[in-house]
Amino acid sequence: MPELTDFSLADLSAKLKSRELSTAEVASAFLDEARSTNGKLGSFLTFADVAEDVARAQQLLDSGRAGPLTGIPVGVKDNLSTKGLRTTCASKIIENYIPPYDATVVTRMKEAGMVTLGKTNMDEFAMGTSNENSAFGDVRNPWDLERAPGGSSGGSAAAVAGGQVPLALGSDTGGSIRQPASLCGVVGFKPTYGRVSRYGLVAFASSLDQVGPIGRTVEETAWLAEVISGPDENDATCLKDGKISLEGLKTGSLKGKRFGIPKELFTDSAQPGVLAAVRAAMDTLAKEGAEFVELSIPEIQQGVTTYYIIAPAEASSNLGRFDGVRYGIRLDGDGHEDMVAQTRGKLFGHEVKQRIMVGTYVLSAGYFDAFYVRAQQVRAKMAAGFEAAFEGVDAILSPTSPCVAFKLGELSGDPLALKLLDYCTIPANMGGFPGISIPCGLSEGLPVGMQLMGPVNADEKILNLAYLAEQAMGAQAKPPKLA
Repeated sequence: MPELTDFSLADLSAKLKSRELSTAEVASAFLDEARSTNGKLGSFLTFADVAEDVARAQQLLDSGRAGPLTGIPVGVKDNLSTKGLRTTCASKIIENYIPPYDATVVTRMKEAGMVTLGKTNMDEFAMGTSNENSAFGDVRNPWDLERAPGGSSGGSAAAVAGGQVPLALGSDTGGSIRQPASLCGVVGFKPTYGRVSRYGLVAFASSLDQVGPIGRTVEETAWLAEVISGPDENDATCLKDGKISLEGLKTGSLKGKRFGIPKELFTDSAQPGVLAAVRAAMDTLAKEGAEFVELSIPEIQQGVTTYYIIAPAEASSNLGRFDGVRYGIRLDGDGHEDMVAQTRGKLFGHEVKQRIMVGTYVLSAGYFDAFYVRAQQVRAKMAAGFEAAFEGVDAILSPTSPCVAFKLGELSGDPLALKLLDYCTIPANMGGFPGISIPCGLSEGLPVGMQLMGPVNADEKILNLAYLAEQAMGAQAKPPKLA
């Protein structure tokens, strides 16, 4: 009999509803697994006292009001507010912050009877693509403990891939759910901007940030997407009819489905093994009747440059509150200005300080029009290019990451190379489109992710296509079991 932590969510849910397992047993099994392996992965920063969530879940089961995720443990990225549970954003500046309220997505998971196991590690303030920017240590990839899991939601992706937790929440500003999902061999979904509330998410770049789920399969990931989605009066950017429906998740077939293949996302800058794995997956889909349409969206080539103007600009504004006066730890200084300089200079990490400085520069007088306004114009052109492309296809298909998981420290001396890892994922954030990464094979013995993107509010369609593609490709390899 497999270990309890190896059961599918459907099996766990069935065993909980039949009383073959209790919510306490399930939570205890995953908590023991996470604690015993966290020294190797570094994926959790804080573990929760699960007693209250466990009791709530059991009450829902006993009263016959349980849903498919009642009693299921979940990891929560450490930039989402959790009432009474430390929320650090992996930064020294708010190392001891205890939120007085829950993020809306956390509230919805509680209402569904899910059990928050703890807070997952991340790049500081979600700024990074390798999870090497955490103030509290690197996260390691369960496929190879010497390699990075991707970022910034690397802790969440590694925790799911490593069997510490069946589901986790991440946030995606330029690929921070999909890219680590690709490198860790799991499923990562970024919903349409506005279909999931950002209330309680510590903001990085407000026009780009979106909360989303990471799971082992498309179906399990979609279950969590349904739970956390929907309108929220606390978030003015939330769509009024944003609830994600799973009604048609398993319906239809790939026959006649048209996938756009932008030449700009299949370039020599991607590793040959990554391209080979994605093209092999495309061959499999073709056997199921899928069709592929080659197309061009030239604006993709300006995506990384545009992103690294807009995102730092918004970060500069959002992180201005962490000054030792309004929020965060305060260090002593010679007067007010020196106090702020000491606090921000010593408690922010290098990557965060770099992005704040770039953002402040592009928003300053004399440079605002030349950089920020121009970047927003390019962003609009990119979104329009994708919208035009979507008119002739059901989804756009590409690699998720141009490479497989790289060794920790391998790219630390090349910040541009790290930023280019988001080349394929940035467009979805620029246009607010839904995007998903699903495992599609191996290269060098490491997982490769295939990305599907669709137009705004096509979340259900993208999940359906991802599910059909996953079924066509069959079971994917899993990382070695952590001893």
